[in-house]
Amino acid sequence: MIGEGDRNCVWELRMNTNAFVNLCELLQTRGGLVEDGRVSLPEQVATFLIILAHRKKNRTLQVRFYRSGETISRYFNRVLRAVIRVQSILFAKPTPIEDDCADHTWNKFKGCLGALDGTYIEVTVPECDQPRYRTRKGKVCTNVLGVCTRDMSFVYVLSGWEGSASDSRVLRDAITRRNCLQVPNGNYYLVDAGYTNGPGFLAPYRGTRYHLKEWGHGARAPQTYQEYFNRKHSSARNVIERCFGLLKKRWAILRSPSFYPIKTQSQIIIACCLLQNFIRLTMDVDPEEDTTFLESFVPTADESLPKDRVQVVENTEQWTQMCETMAVEMFEE
Repeated sequence: MIGEGDRNCVWELRMNTNAFVNLCELLQTRGGLVEDGRVSLPEQVATFLIILAHRKKNRTLQVRFYRSGETISRYFNRVLRAVIRVQSILFAKPTPIEDDCADHTWNKFKGCLGALDGTYIEVTVPECDQPRYRTRKGKVCTNVLGVCTRDMSFVYVLSGWEGSASDSRVLRDAITRRNCLQVPNGNYYLVDAGYTNGPGFLAPYRGTRYHLKEWGHGARAPQTYQEYFNRKHSSARNVIERCFGLLKKRWAILRSPSFYPIKTQSQIIIACCLLQNFIRLTMDVDPEEDTTFLESFVPTADESLPKDRVQVVENTEQWTQMCETMAVEMFEE
């Protein structure tokens, strides 16, 4: 598979041969993955990636690699744990938008770190737990919080919450737990109207046109500063939607329920986000964007958290006035 060149490697493993070799080295040196003389380290990693990329079942891999089901399962879990161990390396470090930012999509949002949103991923849970995981549309899912930078790299992912939990509830948990989402005071993430508009989290005006499709071809131009702000906000925050779309396109295991224990399913979601970051970091062109090419688990944070950070999700008069001033200045310019 690896010797046949980049084309087949990308099809099968979602990355080229050079990225695959680098991943094996990273998991061995920093993730603690070992070669025990039974299955080579590249085979361990390749088996793991094929399961994620194509949602292959254990019995299919038994035939392909001439291994027992117990062997496939054992090494899958070993590689999974190794990927989780390197999350401090693979999760991106956000940098705020500077005053001299040339990107017209983001240059109005000084101090912004990126965007966040929740997404539903279908899971398999015991029958007694299904009511808690059932969404409003009747599917059994976990509610996953994703946070990304403007270049579509994941900063933080919280997986494991039941599908019935609201996005705001998941976010409150994310900023209060020990391994928390850290938002320095003075910086913020773009969020949709389902979240509280408060320090650290900038939401659009409610009751005003927002989604990009509402500003399609032939639509009238924004008439008020609220409409203009919402259009700029939507254009920038759309990055997290594209991030989730790319994630589910790349890893088939996220597009339908798998049959691992819910604890393992939560780890798999984190691992897919980490691997997406790795691919975008090590490959010049992301093959999924290049049309020419066919308990919860959270980032490990420093033990000593900075005191000057957002620690509560709430609306404040000061933040509301700041948002209002920002919107008026955008419209006037």
